[in-house]
Formats: sequence, C-alpha cells, structure tokens
Amino acid sequence: MDWRDTGILLSTRKHGETALILDVFTPQHGRHAGVLRGGTSRRLAPHLQPGAQLDLTWRARLEDHIGSFAMEPQRSRAAAAMGDRTALAGLSAVVAMIGYCLPEREPLPALYARTERLLDLLPETDLWPLAYLRWELALLDDLGFGLDLSACAVTGATRDLAYVSPKSGRAVSSQGAGDWAPRLLPLPPVLLGRGAASDAEIVTALATTGHFLQHHLAAQSPDRPLPAARAGFVDRLSRREARP
Repeated sequence: MDWRDTGILLSTRKHGETALILDVFTPQHGRHAGVLRGGTSRRLAPHLQPGAQLDLTWRARLEDHIGSFAMEPQRSRAAAAMGDRTALAGLSAVVAMIGYCLPEREPLPALYARTERLLDLLPETDLWPLAYLRWELALLDDLGFGLDLSACAVTGATRDLAYVSPKSGRAVSSQGAGDWAPRLLPLPPVLLGRGAASDAEIVTALATTGHFLQHHLAAQSPDRPLPAARAGFVDRLSRREARP
C-alpha cells in the first residue's frame, strides 16, 4: 500500500532513537500518522514544526498498519508566526484542534482547504482572529454540530437575533428569549457575518462556539478535555484587546 499527498504537520513524537511518528492532516487521506525514519536528524528536524506544509509519501504492507513516511518540506509556517505571540498561539490552537477533533483517515477535503487558507493568513495579524472564528464554525459544521443562526427558533423572526440556544445551537431573538435570556449564549453580530469585529467581540463569539465544542465534541471523550492551546489563544486575544 502506498500513496502520495500534501499535508499539514500537526505534531510529532519520538519513536525509538532517531525516528518520529508524524501526525498530519491531508486533503485526500484525512488525519494520518506514520513513522519518519531519521526524523530527529539535523537535516529533517528543522522542517518538522507544527503547521509546516509537507510533500508526503506513505507506505505500508497493509492498509491498517501505521506505515512509514518519506517527506519533502514545502514551506514552513512557524516562522511567519514567531514575530507575533497571538499568531503563534493561533497556530498552536489550529493544529491542536485538528488533532483533537478529527477521526483518523477520514478525508475532509473542504475542511482541509479551509485550514490551509487559514494558516496561510497567519502573517495578517489583524485579519487572522476573525478568520479563525469562521474556521471554527466550519469545523463544527463539518463534524455535524453546526449552528443554525438563520432565524429565531421560537418566533421564526430573522431580525433582532441576540442569543444562541445552548442545546439546539439555533438563534433566538430578544423577544423570543423572554425570561430565558440569562440561560442562553450570546450571539454577537460577528457570528452573523456582519462586518469587521473587535477582538473582544471575537472572544465573546469564541465563548459561544467553545460551548458546543466542549459539550458535543469533548462529551464524546470525557477523559480528553479541549486542548489547552485553544484556551491559550483566546487568552492571548483577550490580552491583545486589553492593551492600551
């Protein structure tokens, strides 16, 4: 068995003395692992930073074996993020969330394309937080937990949408919320795709998407909390907003 694909490096871990196990996200083969012989060498190690784009060849005797990778670097993304702590935290959040959320070996080409575009935007530090939020919404959608923010779940109204039901993920208007408003999640305008947004508004929106990540995705694996890297990114974004 063998295949060739491009891929985004998610993480590495040591395997024996000089090899690494790579966890990558590819368009045609999904999230996939394999052994890279000599991965700790001076020639290869500098290219194996999370977010790196790799040209990958995978081989194994049988399809269900872990197999081995041969790889050639295409481009690094860590360098683009090193100059900005928020961007670096964002890069860590993306690769951690993919590793946490996606099943192995299930192709998700549309999500892959979105992820590649998102990571290529890292140098655009003013645009990136909003792009990340939209990516997280797409992640929820692709995994079957997408939010329906088109109309109020109670009245059917399409105006004055102010909340999200924490159970159904549907929008609720101010009128429809009534006395239940304190129990609902906030629906900032940025979640409705309305123009630019401040870091504070994006942080509020990420609290809402985070609820569904925690209570739907994490609930399937109660012994695996959401990656700390996501909380670290939200914290960095909050501190960036607080700076004078």
